[in-house]
Order: sequence, then C-alpha cells, then structure tokens
Amino acid sequence: MLIGLGIGLPLPAADLAGTASDRHPSQPHLEPAPAARRLIRQALGAWALDGLADDACLVAGEMVANACRHTRSPVIRVSVTRLEGTRVEIAVTDRSRVLPARKPAAPDALDGRGLVLVDAVAARWGADPQRWGKRVWAEVRAA
Repeated sequence: MLIGLGIGLPLPAADLAGTASDRHPSQPHLEPAPAARRLIRQALGAWALDGLADDACLVAGEMVANACRHTRSPVIRVSVTRLEGTRVEIAVTDRSRVLPARKPAAPDALDGRGLVLVDAVAARWGADPQRWGKRVWAEVRAA
C-alpha cells in the first residue's frame, strides 16, 4: 500500500491511497488501519490539533476496517481534511456501492460495533454514493 501526504486546496488535506498490487517487492507491507492512523496523527500534529488524534484515529481505524472487511474494494483512500476551527473530517472512499448500515451485534460478539463506535465518537457521519463507489465520512471536533 502506498502512502502519500499532500496538501489540498482550498482546505489542507492528507491522503492515503493504494492497492495491494501497487506494492513493490522492496516496499514493506503496510496494514491499512495502522497506516491510516499514522497519517492522521501526522496531519493533526502539523495542524496543532493533537488533541483530536485519539478520536480521529479510532474513527479512521473503524472505517478502514469496515472498508477492508465488507467491500472487497481493490482501492481504499483515506483522507483527513481540516475544517473551520478545531474540526476535521475523516473520509474513506472505496469502489463498493453498498452503503454502510449499523446492525445490532450480539452481546458476546467480538466484532460488529464499528459504526456504533463511529457514531459515539464523531460529531456526525454519513455516506455519499458515487458513480464509482462511495465515500464514508465522519467529522471529529474538539469538545
């Protein structure tokens, strides 16, 4: 998986994009969720928003895990965009058109609570269908 950090206009943004086939044999394998968390910590540090890092990383990790587990998309893009004040948007895009849906998890289940966590931590979240897939986003802000 390739990692790139860039600044977008008019709002700064950082991106993580890649596919398993993009890897060159000499490149180390990067797990998507930890790579996304590192990217987010770097971007938030650059913006002096370190206080949002734990919540933003939790949200990103859950959204990336869902994209990897449920979409079978060959490409996943993670972006973090600074909004006004102390707000950031974390977005995960993939090529699946199936929108995420919260489903009840059994009390003893080891998984199935990702969107419940995103809903609890994010100020708001949603999913936008695209011609080529979807974009799932969540806004994290300082309390």
